[in-house]
Amino acid sequence: MKVQQPITMSHRARQQFATILSTAIATLSCLSVASAAQPAEANLARPAPEQAAGQDLELGRPGDNTGQIDRATLDAWSAPYRGWHYFADPIIPSDFKIPGHEKFHSFDVPTVYQLPGQPTKWFISFIGFDGQGYNSFVVESTNLLHWTNPRLAMGFGPPNEFDHGGCAIGAFLYDSYDIRAPRLLKQRDGKYWTLYGCYPRQGGYELRPGYEGVAMSDEGLTWRRAKNAPILAVQDAGCGQWEKDCIYQPWLVEQGGRFYNFYNAANGGTEQMGGALSTNLLDWNRYPGNPIVRNRPDGYDSQFCSDGKVFHDRDHWVMFYFGVGKGGAHIMSAFSRDLQHWTSHPEPLYKAGGHPGGLDSQYAHKISLIHNPANDTFYLYYCAVGNKGRCIGLLTSRELTQKPR
Repeated sequence: MKVQQPITMSHRARQQFATILSTAIATLSCLSVASAAQPAEANLARPAPEQAAGQDLELGRPGDNTGQIDRATLDAWSAPYRGWHYFADPIIPSDFKIPGHEKFHSFDVPTVYQLPGQPTKWFISFIGFDGQGYNSFVVESTNLLHWTNPRLAMGFGPPNEFDHGGCAIGAFLYDSYDIRAPRLLKQRDGKYWTLYGCYPRQGGYELRPGYEGVAMSDEGLTWRRAKNAPILAVQDAGCGQWEKDCIYQPWLVEQGGRFYNFYNAANGGTEQMGGALSTNLLDWNRYPGNPIVRNRPDGYDSQFCSDGKVFHDRDHWVMFYFGVGKGGAHIMSAFSRDLQHWTSHPEPLYKAGGHPGGLDSQYAHKISLIHNPANDTFYLYYCAVGNKGRCIGLLTSRELTQKPR
């Protein structure tokens, strides 16, 4: 590398440069999440967890998501999301039949959304596995319980390319990230947008390395690449040691004219969270202090903290993520006042094995949340793994009497 000659600045110029640099650092710092990735059934398992190295960070102590928020505030902010009601049956069962794609099963990664001009209709995107890789599908509903009209949303990428092993959509660009707002897709440049997780190889479950891509849609139902290269890859010059083996699922937030990608990644069997920033959805820069949310020793996220979903809740931000630790995968929460400093509640919102019928006896993870103003009820969809296989389960803030057909 050629060494540059030093540049002489006036005192005023130095002050201006310092101000610009401080602003840039603060902007890049607006990334933090708490989440976890996909522990799978025994025949679809990731490697055994191993401890990742710690490093001092501005956003919390190493190995600790303690942040700045006291326990009493954590308890108060998490209380509205506790004590919800389990729906008895899967919303999308593990043997759900999709016409033309009957080999796909083990459904996962639900994400609810709505389309402009259809206020009484909802859609859920989700992924299925056929023994070779992932495809993304979509179903629709008028009551958030009965889901019909399944169809392919995004299939395998071309051979020998970064998404040939399958695409997992769901990190949508929403009109609002307020926790009670409709999950309404937002258009940019006349298209709808999503980030997606993907794999280059077929022939198994989550064959490493994983990547992330960006896709767009004309009508919000079928999706295609918006860029013919990954937005995050393990081969990137900025890829850290903590993410060197696999990059998993993104979550997209738009705030202050910028786009934030909260993503989980792996070093061996340990998964942690990182962040990246973009101004155009196509080109992304990693936060230099990654990983920004780390495994907590002896905690419910000691092995994985991944798959965070971030929403604005009155005067703070809430993240729903799943941790792996203490026997299973559990739905957890973290909170922030500024999108920079995050504090994870030490206790899960919902532990694996909480469903009275055994639906999530192994894992309760990967949530999607929507509020229905018609009955003032939150619907929290999640991937449940238990006595009925890998399926989509449901928790609601009010008890419902209807059952899925």
